[in-house]
Amino acid sequence: MEQDWVHGFIGGLMIGGAAALYLLVNGRIMGASGILGGLLDGTERGLWAERLSFLAALILVPVLIVPLYTVVDTHLTQNWAVIVAGGLLTGIGTRLANGCTSGHGVCGISRLAPRGIVSTVFYILAGGLTVALFRHVLGVI
Repeated sequence: MEQDWVHGFIGGLMIGGAAALYLLVNGRIMGASGILGGLLDGTERGLWAERLSFLAALILVPVLIVPLYTVVDTHLTQNWAVIVAGGLLTGIGTRLANGCTSGHGVCGISRLAPRGIVSTVFYILAGGLTVALFRHVLGVI
């Protein structure tokens, strides 16, 4: 029997736990795009150490758990143009939506915030339509 759901479950617990810990320790919502955006545009300069440590953890934790897995398959395309375009479009979308999946989806929905719920519905729909278009119509991914 496939056990892929276990990895998703564990990842969800890790993200939810990190969001709860961030809120308890800092008194603020954990939104990765806002944390990165604030670091890049210089807003809230007094929080640079907190922002950098959060981003370092986002990079380091996956590196630390890689030895636990013999095979890691993300099903990501090998087309670098698609990967870069996807990253840029995601970044633009998070700025337009004033948040990302961690801020609106994890933290917003858990607080029953209407803005978080509506944003999550729209970015899930946009993601689904994008995959359908690029995979089934254009055949790029």
